[in-house]
Amino acid sequence: MSNPPSTRRFGSVMLVLAWVVGLALAANWFAGIEESKRNPNQTPVSHQSGAITEVRLQRNGSGHYLVNGQINGHEVTFLLDTGATFVAIPGSLAEKLDLSRGRSMMVHTANGPAESFNTRIDVLTLGEIRLHDVSAGIVPGMAGNDVLLGMSALQRLEFSQQSGELILRQNRQ
Repeated sequence: MSNPPSTRRFGSVMLVLAWVVGLALAANWFAGIEESKRNPNQTPVSHQSGAITEVRLQRNGSGHYLVNGQINGHEVTFLLDTGATFVAIPGSLAEKLDLSRGRSMMVHTANGPAESFNTRIDVLTLGEIRLHDVSAGIVPGMAGNDVLLGMSALQRLEFSQQSGELILRQNRQ
């Protein structure tokens, strides 16, 4: 006795759907692995000792330090850049973060001169490190979604590098 055509068709559709779901799950899993290689500090761990808060960051395969954090309560990915004068935010991301554009100025980047707009970040968070009223710039021509964590924030912290780790320390006194 053979199955009617509608039953076979239903079985074929279910098999195709199972393959599609399986491939989507595999693609999502591999994307997560790639992101964790690019940013090994997706969930930064903080250590507290008295008035000192410390966050240790792992370097990625390209030698950069990326870390997930927050600007005014919104999740962002920071790329630490000691060569940047201020925190630089791509224009499209600044709109999502609802940051207001202040005075226009020209800045010098690795790609040449670019227009930037002054702004202020109420609260910038890296793990348990919290910085208030941070000077930043909105750079409309900046590609990507990573925020350059420049010296306007980093100068408020102690930082040192050892054994492939970058150690950030905030003294809350």
